[in-house]
Amino acid sequence: MYGRRWTAALARDGGAEVRPRERLASVGAGGLADAELLALVLGTGSRGEGVLSLSSRLLGERGAESLREKPFESLRGERGLGTARAARLVAALELGRRAHDKDRSPVLRTPEEVYAATREYALERREHFLTVLLNARNRLIRKELISIGTLNGSLVHPREVFRSAILESAASLILVHNHPSDDPQPSADDLDITARIARAGEILGIELLDHVIICRSGFLSFRQERLI
Repeated sequence: MYGRRWTAALARDGGAEVRPRERLASVGAGGLADAELLALVLGTGSRGEGVLSLSSRLLGERGAESLREKPFESLRGERGLGTARAARLVAALELGRRAHDKDRSPVLRTPEEVYAATREYALERREHFLTVLLNARNRLIRKELISIGTLNGSLVHPREVFRSAILESAASLILVHNHPSDDPQPSADDLDITARIARAGEILGIELLDHVIICRSGFLSFRQERLI
């Protein structure tokens, strides 16, 4: 309750628009109340309502948890928000969620762990080619589906493979695709594409750690088979 009275006092102050920014600079984000952090995201208040007052009202009794549960359409209907600020708020909440998820994401150090993380694709009836993006500690950033269909150079190009890796600042990646035939042995196309992507990775400074072919009965690791 002390925090709520304190933010209410700030909201009445004519300098409320600046104070959260000043406090962030002096004490860091961890020292700010939820209403102050939200005020920084929103930027300004609405007609007749300061930004801290608006933030406190939006947070309500349950705080940030209530905002995470509201869809975009509901948020932009809130008095004082509108489409632009609701979009800004949803984006900030999504960034927080993704950062939290990345902290809990698995570490992938072996082909067995890669197979476990991508096993759902082993049951597909068409070939699915995906990249597994990793940070410097081999923690999963995310999995991205690149193509669906027979694996060849026209469907899988290094620029498609590395686009997200660059955007996500990945340190390394692993290629994964399934063989619906249930035979994990690599084809000539599999070998060619892997070599092309490995060369591109050397130029970009994003290491290709492995290419894992998965199927219902198991997997084959290029690294284990010394194919890369």
